[in-house]
Amino acid sequence: MPLIVITGLPGSGKTSRAKELEKYMTENGKGPVHVVSEMECIARSGYGVRESFTDPAKEKQIRASLKSEAMKLLTKSSLVILDGTNYIKGYRYEIFCMSKNARTTQCTVHCAMTVEQREARRENVVRNSASSTDALDEATFDALCLRYEEPMDNSRWDRPLFTVYEGEEMDLSRINSALYEQAALPPNLATQNMPLSATNFLFELDKTTQTIVDQIASARKIGIDGPVEIPQAGMRADIPPNMSVAQLNRHRRQFLNYVKMHTNVGTDISKIPAIFVQFLNTNTNGA
Repeated sequence: MPLIVITGLPGSGKTSRAKELEKYMTENGKGPVHVVSEMECIARSGYGVRESFTDPAKEKQIRASLKSEAMKLLTKSSLVILDGTNYIKGYRYEIFCMSKNARTTQCTVHCAMTVEQREARRENVVRNSASSTDALDEATFDALCLRYEEPMDNSRWDRPLFTVYEGEEMDLSRINSALYEQAALPPNLATQNMPLSATNFLFELDKTTQTIVDQIASARKIGIDGPVEIPQAGMRADIPPNMSVAQLNRHRRQFLNYVKMHTNVGTDISKIPAIFVQFLNTNTNGA
């Protein structure tokens, strides 16, 4: 059921750490353990390592394949280890939401490198690229270093975070505790199926969400740049001050479309304000 997200630059020891975790968890009866490998996914795609990091469309396809495979393997009895660069914080947030929806625990293992270790890895890349047109090259490695968004302990999608450098030992017992001795986070209200309960539900849904957008817009007009209190939701809308009404309405339409696609019978319309505000807070703050 739990998920371990491994992240780090190429050559930082991610696969070795994944194997170490797989061995430890299997020996401690946490199986079955599934390792979802970025390198294996790249090999199956036939794109090649260099192309998989330089072609945006192919890189996006690799990430989608990894996420899809991890999602299929997440069950109540299995442990999934996602072994990849996972260098985009937005992608790690998507994985975090996937874990929440699956009602499972998650942790992040950051395979970090010192400046010296990074330079040594860069030299290896230069040597390897000279003998192979498919291998990671110097320019791609440098670009990944610049684009890499390191996980941070104050980001909810990266917690709990375990940072380990080459030559250091992982705190396997703490990782085990984080996964198996902590309660799973509940899924967001905004991602739950919201059934229709009456013939006027869609009308009320549209009116309710538009009222909240209007409240936020009115607050901005009078100079309130911080969170806006939404009384009917019982919470504040923490929207970036530079977000336009057009952008807010785009998020509102996304919310309405989601609700229309996930309908059953018996929703209380009074819950919609809180669900919509939570949806805005989640999707408008650079997650």
